Amino acid sequence: MRRNFILFISLFAATSAMYAQKMPNPEPFAKTITTNDLQQHLNIIAGAEMEGRNTPSPGLEKAAQYIETRFKSFGLKPGNNGSFRQYYDLEKDSASALSLKMGDWDFKPWTDFAPWLSMPQSVDLHFSEYVFVGYGIVDENRDDYASEDVKGKLVIMLNGAPEGFKTDKPRRQSPAFATNKIANAKKKGAAAVFLIVDMLPSQQMLNNAYRPKPKAASVEEQDALPAFLINDNVVSKSGYSVAEIKKALDEDAGQPTSRTIDVAMNYSSGKKIATVSNVIGVVEGSDKKEEYLFVTAHYDHIGVEPDGRINYGADDDGSGTVAVIEMAEAFAKAKKEGKGPRRTVVFMTVSGEEKGLWGSEYYSENPVFPLDKTTADLNIDMIGRIDTERMSADTQNYVYVIGHNKLSSDLPVINEGMNDKYTQLVLDYKFDDPADPNRIYYRSDHYNFARKGVPILFFYDGMLKADYHQPTDTVDKINFPLLQKRAQMIFYTAWEMANRNDMLKRDLKLTQ
Repeated sequence: MRRNFILFISLFAATSAMYAQKMPNPEPFAKTITTNDLQQHLNIIAGAEMEGRNTPSPGLEKAAQYIETRFKSFGLKPGNNGSFRQYYDLEKDSASALSLKMGDWDFKPWTDFAPWLSMPQSVDLHFSEYVFVGYGIVDENRDDYASEDVKGKLVIMLNGAPEGFKTDKPRRQSPAFATNKIANAKKKGAAAVFLIVDMLPSQQMLNNAYRPKPKAASVEEQDALPAFLINDNVVSKSGYSVAEIKKALDEDAGQPTSRTIDVAMNYSSGKKIATVSNVIGVVEGSDKKEEYLFVTAHYDHIGVEPDGRINYGADDDGSGTVAVIEMAEAFAKAKKEGKGPRRTVVFMTVSGEEKGLWGSEYYSENPVFPLDKTTADLNIDMIGRIDTERMSADTQNYVYVIGHNKLSSDLPVINEGMNDKYTQLVLDYKFDDPADPNRIYYRSDHYNFARKGVPILFFYDGMLKADYHQPTDTVDKINFPLLQKRAQMIFYTAWEMANRNDMLKRDLKLTQ
């Protein structure tokens, strides 16, 4: 018995050693990621024909078609049950009827007031009073409603937060975020909300403001709290300006106040639907093909300016998109040569990032592949330029890495190890500082994987100024040798994650 056991152990060790010797060399495949290919792809993705790739737009669909065509040509398999697309619906509201009267004053839509983005299909409400609740903030430290009963009443509040207000929660989770204020008003029983803003959205902007369609639209619409944005034209009828009210509240938190006045509001919806997609292609793994590594970037941008100028989005995020395309080709080539990854590598370009991480949020709520079997997401959003604010000697040889100390202790070990071995970039962890005011960890598509517990690394060049979200973010500004080196470094990291014996540990908590 013991002899057989020893033979088994010896055979296992020999097999493991043979497998280790056969682990393919990634360098020939990394070298297929070239400046020439990156530039050819980017000239198309960030070209005038794509018209800034707004979500939704014909240009966005053209970009999706281009990415899908490339994935097919490399031999990737479709990533969504036989399709390269994961579609989701957006909706917008053109407000076919809209009126507001307070006391003897009739107010003008889009000049004095405007509807909130999420509204019931129709609103016809009358009130004899309203309750002003300051900033309408509710959290563990304050409740601007105090003990005021607002059930069935019209509640009016200021947008934003008072001077000196602090919270540890990111923007969309902050109690000062408008959506959360309206949700709290609903919990308190309010029948409607007026949100005082400094500037109203234009009718054109709101009519073009698509948002993800809820799963159960009819229920969501009927359950939505009627909410309207109002400006100083409305507020001044109270005898005080918005500025005066803000100054008074900054000096003293104050108490909710009621005022008797007749208020009538009317609204009817005119919903329109648009369909957009994430593009998903896979290189199937071998012995660990039921485990998955994601490589992601967003292929959308912000479209065309009112004056007709195109926001090309070459760096944001054309650079990440073409890096994903090139890495997909490299992994597919390895697969064809019998040196493919052990885990399935999923290449996904998402839409709607610029609008609020829509595409990645949709994927995280409707995953094609099990998230508990997803070892990591390597997200790439802007890796084509040099941070104009970076005042150090390594500007030609760096990349910012976000998420290295969150969710998995394996992340920096693997990333630093592969970088040290192959590319020797300076890996800068500046944006992982919990005190960093930019809160970059929450601002790109990796976050929708991280909030589900999937370890992430986010690669970024730090361009928050200069041409950020400007028509001048063009292909001629891209540093292609540096883009190539960064893409190759990410490829090497992906290679190790896709081929190592174990999935990444999930042994750290999100602390930021």
